[in-house]
Amino acid sequence: MAMRAAPLADSEASGVTAARGFRAAAACADVRGEGSVRSDVAILTSDTLATAAGVFTQNRVKAAPVVVSQLHLKRGVAKAVVVNSGNANACTGSKGLADALRMVQTTADVADCAPGEVLVASTGVIGRSMPMERIRAAIIEAGGRLDAGHGHLAAEAIMTTDTRPKEAVAQFAVAGATHTVGGMAKGAGMIHPDMATLLAFVTTDARVAPELLSELLRAAVRTSFNTISIDGDTSTNDCCLLLANGAVGGPELVRGTPEAGLLASALDAVLQDLAEQIVADGEGVTKTFSVRVKGARDEQQAALAARTVTSSPLVKTAIHGGDPNWGRILAAVGRSGAELALDRCRLTLAGHELFAMGRATPAVLDQVAQALRQPRIAIEIDLGVGEAEATALGCDLTSDYVRINADYST
Repeated sequence: MAMRAAPLADSEASGVTAARGFRAAAACADVRGEGSVRSDVAILTSDTLATAAGVFTQNRVKAAPVVVSQLHLKRGVAKAVVVNSGNANACTGSKGLADALRMVQTTADVADCAPGEVLVASTGVIGRSMPMERIRAAIIEAGGRLDAGHGHLAAEAIMTTDTRPKEAVAQFAVAGATHTVGGMAKGAGMIHPDMATLLAFVTTDARVAPELLSELLRAAVRTSFNTISIDGDTSTNDCCLLLANGAVGGPELVRGTPEAGLLASALDAVLQDLAEQIVADGEGVTKTFSVRVKGARDEQQAALAARTVTSSPLVKTAIHGGDPNWGRILAAVGRSGAELALDRCRLTLAGHELFAMGRATPAVLDQVAQALRQPRIAIEIDLGVGEAEATALGCDLTSDYVRINADYST
């Protein structure tokens, strides 16, 4: 039995609607009230009731859509998702909760399902009331346009400061039947997930047991979205939703089988792809960098050290300026809380070892500076105390990031 996860060739049904039995649509509600004609409301539906799972922000300040979706997911099923950009519907009190429920009810009407089978997400400015009449009208309008070929339109509608939509697809084959995992995401700022503003929606036409779906999602998020950082801020609205409708047919995938392993690989591939697209499209980003920490006591400590480096403003500005100031990297590792043995620690930047056995190496810093001009840079750190490792992804910090966020709400 041949089973593999691989990218999907271009097709009419892209991203979140590449899996069978899913449709999407988008419409304009001018959520921010600026006279925009760009789509800012999206709907995703499954032709049949789907098994559903979600992972949400750990921020103690949770937006109304997060509260509603977490409640609805207690049943483990969903038939539709509604998303708006331009307004986070966070810190909006009882009115915000009522508005999220109105979005759910309107979507349930157009998707012909129960309100409890609808999940909702929002992204944008915190603390502002939702323009519900315009949003309701846009949901109804989008409901009349649902189509398997509109996944790309939905991916565009959920963007805020993103410069391009993020989509990814992977496939795996079981006993001659091809299964698809497709997804879309948005995020360019407020990115340091703990499950920023990061929203992701993933679908599969495989038939999956509910407990397995949740387990696979959490594992895939841990090694993809939870390894990236743009600015160290975790949003009130983070969520990643996964729907499995079984449209391909066949037996239900269950834990511990080779088929479940294939689904896990495809899901990992899609989320990793989306995570890398988010970092590359970070606000003002000109360079991205990976931080691989090895020789750690355990994986948790390795991840802690790696993410501390990716979120360090001093490291990020050095990367932006092409400055081989490796001391900033080592200092970030030292304050991370991860155990290390300085006399056995090694640090490599852009292919050049700069620190080993407790002291600087005789590297030619001009050559390192030249290597730092590349758009993708690798950092590797050996803590010298164990065998565990982890990798995180980050980006440079630029004056454009400051400009974008200084003017974001005005």
